[in-house]
Amino acid sequence: MELIIDIIIYAVTAILIGICGAWIYLIKSMIETFTLTPYLDKFENTNNLTPKVSIILPARNEEKYLGKCLDSLIDQDYQNYEIIVIDDSSEDSTGKIIAEYANKNSKVIHVSANSKPEGWMGKNWACMEGYRKSTGELLLFTDADTKHSKQVISLAVSHLHSLKLDALSAIPRLLTFDFLTKVSLPMISTFLHTRFSAINVNNPKKKAAYFFGSFFIITKKTYEQVGMHEGVKHEIIEDGALGKKVKEAGHKMRIVRGDHLIDAVWARDSSTLWHALKRLMIPLYLQSEKIAIGSFFAVLFLLFIPFPVFAIVNFIPIDSFPTKILYASAAVASGLIYTGAVIEVKMGLKLKLIHALCAPLGGLVVSLGFLTGLIQAKGTSSVSWRGRSYSLKDHTQSSLSI
Repeated sequence: MELIIDIIIYAVTAILIGICGAWIYLIKSMIETFTLTPYLDKFENTNNLTPKVSIILPARNEEKYLGKCLDSLIDQDYQNYEIIVIDDSSEDSTGKIIAEYANKNSKVIHVSANSKPEGWMGKNWACMEGYRKSTGELLLFTDADTKHSKQVISLAVSHLHSLKLDALSAIPRLLTFDFLTKVSLPMISTFLHTRFSAINVNNPKKKAAYFFGSFFIITKKTYEQVGMHEGVKHEIIEDGALGKKVKEAGHKMRIVRGDHLIDAVWARDSSTLWHALKRLMIPLYLQSEKIAIGSFFAVLFLLFIPFPVFAIVNFIPIDSFPTKILYASAAVASGLIYTGAVIEVKMGLKLKLIHALCAPLGGLVVSLGFLTGLIQAKGTSSVSWRGRSYSLKDHTQSSLSI
């Protein structure tokens, strides 16, 4: 019996040592991403062009946020642009707000989206409806729950042309409002600094590619060449899928930090947080069931398991070599998770230290959200988003590369 216990202890210790190694790599990647990712407003400006920019702004039930977004877009220091706001079958006063702004300002163009065809995601269809009304050489896609600094369009256009890019996306400051979202986001963001690092996206030799849906600007020619939103019509993470198509087609794209210039709401409450977590897992499951399940367990062990192991070890006698190395590995693994959370909170998300110290709760919430998404994908392959329910069983999602 004692031998069996020792074997279990050594096995758990080996897993914890592996978790420590993974977190050392994650923290290294995190620091590199924060220090090496270029900024939207830091580049050698050689541009003297002011092409027309068509801002495409889909809105569904956005009465709470839309006014602030439009105010920030109307107040830009760039002159040659239009704001195409698409009312995507809203059930609140979104349409009325758009109409009021369009009556007051000629830059605002009110579009009421036609009924969504079968097989389309709602936002993707609204973006296509906006594109059809656009007259600009450049298309700037953003969300209704974003807020932009006065010079952001000027900077985006100059950055795009100075570096001869086909597409540019900016990382916003992610706004959170409820406690669970504040403690969960640092855990989720950790993974953006490895395979999905902006450094990898900016490296043409790497396959990583995506856009932030809250802000990306693209030439109309490039957008049309990659098939527009029609080419990703069934993708629930459409910004990731579109960015992937742009890079795969050989176009020059870049991701920059814009978190001091653009604010974007990530999850509005615990309910939208839960749907967002499920939304991340379902596309992965539809690509590969085995890898999705493996990814869930990887997340569970990386973000949560060291904490309960460390807690349990504190209640058993630490008088043998196996228990001593188990205690040490659990303590180090837990400490590394806290370190990663603190770096993310302070260097990236600008949250309070208490949200990093609640890393165990954040890791548990993320793990349970992914598990729920896995179960839902396995059962119905459907997901709810923005008041609509989508069945994904007939569509392979390519927005997240395995």
